Amino acid sequence: MLTATLSSFLIPFMASSVNIALPSIGRELKINAVLLSWVATSYLLSTAVFLVPFGKIADIYGRKKILVYGTGVYTVSSLLLAVSPSALLLISFRIVQGIGAAMIFGTAMAILTSVYPLAERGKALGINVTATYLGYSLGPFLGGFLTYHLGWRSIFLASVPLGILIVSLILFKLKGEWAEAAGEKVDLTGAMIYGLTLIAIIYGFSLLPGIRGAWLIFMGFVGIVAFVKWEMRVESPVLSLTLFRNNRPFTFSNLAALINYSATFAVAFLLSLYLQYIKGINAKDAGFILVSQPFVQAIVSPFAGRLSDRIEPRIVSSIGMAVTVVGMLFFVFINEKTTLAVIIIGLVLLGIGLALFSSPNINAVMSSVEKKFYGLASATLGTMRMIGQTFSMATMTLIFAITIGRVQITPEYYPLFMKGVRVAFLIFIILSFGAIFASLARGKLR
Repeated sequence: MLTATLSSFLIPFMASSVNIALPSIGRELKINAVLLSWVATSYLLSTAVFLVPFGKIADIYGRKKILVYGTGVYTVSSLLLAVSPSALLLISFRIVQGIGAAMIFGTAMAILTSVYPLAERGKALGINVTATYLGYSLGPFLGGFLTYHLGWRSIFLASVPLGILIVSLILFKLKGEWAEAAGEKVDLTGAMIYGLTLIAIIYGFSLLPGIRGAWLIFMGFVGIVAFVKWEMRVESPVLSLTLFRNNRPFTFSNLAALINYSATFAVAFLLSLYLQYIKGINAKDAGFILVSQPFVQAIVSPFAGRLSDRIEPRIVSSIGMAVTVVGMLFFVFINEKTTLAVIIIGLVLLGIGLALFSSPNINAVMSSVEKKFYGLASATLGTMRMIGQTFSMATMTLIFAITIGRVQITPEYYPLFMKGVRVAFLIFIILSFGAIFASLARGKLR
């Protein structure tokens, strides 16, 4: 539990810290609005590309082993990010950091699920989700504090000692190994098709409304068809599609997660820019305001996890998405005169909604598969999360490209920036509303 909890804390802590530091990074490295979004998107995309392959590799060769390697890669890349002299190197090292995150995501939760029995799994996963949201909570607060006093590079340095601690715990305290799919082959061809497909779609989004973007997205959808056909006939697929075809709770729980993260991840990114550019608030105070959402999530998540052990997860998750829609409504008419109280109320409601959704949804996914698929199920759910987050940022990249263009966000572009923000929140509300029905459609788990 301690190892999984610290691993689950590390990654969201870094992600939310970087969000609060983006304006400072943009100013120092002179990055335009579209390229600035790639500081976040490149990390999310590389994580999404490698999550499922590493989940399968962990099931075959050992989850503990992959967790050690992943934490090591993540820690070293954090150190390299702290000394990056240019935007190109920064984004390159973010890609490497995303690969390390994929190795951690696909294994920590699977190990936790292997250890705890079914009757206590919701509670254990609730605690794990709490660690995730504590990472999201402390990220904006500590990230803003570090950025304000020591500069944005200190954020990356701060994760290095924690990474070293996690590696030490795994090597010296975590006994045993988990490799229920030992002996199976790794589907490298499927993994390559999957990765290239995802890259084509997400990068294509960033090039819209240009014709190259449309072609890349089209090629991405061709890749999806090719991937499905390949996985249906290969002996040891990287992603067992039978998990989706014959398992309604698994399918719709993953779909609900995909829509949920597509609708909610960019909220912190947008509000971080809004608070610092439009409201003129410094990074430290902006982080203190943004902490309200994940702080509430951290408090509510354990209760939501235990609740899903007693009540159908689809009921708890669907209520959570409904609360998320209400919270999002607070931001759809946001402007320069919107009070901080309105922002905080919206963030609190969003935190409650996401907590009620996440723990029960994870419980539904992990409880709907056999033990030998825990690593793959965990990686698949993590992939839905990362693809959703990547699409959320890709949506923002597209909106910025259309409304602002490839320029730095300076005062003369603030009205266009606000127009883009309002359009984004309207899209996110529609997506959140759709996630309610995806959550309800999963059917009864028990």
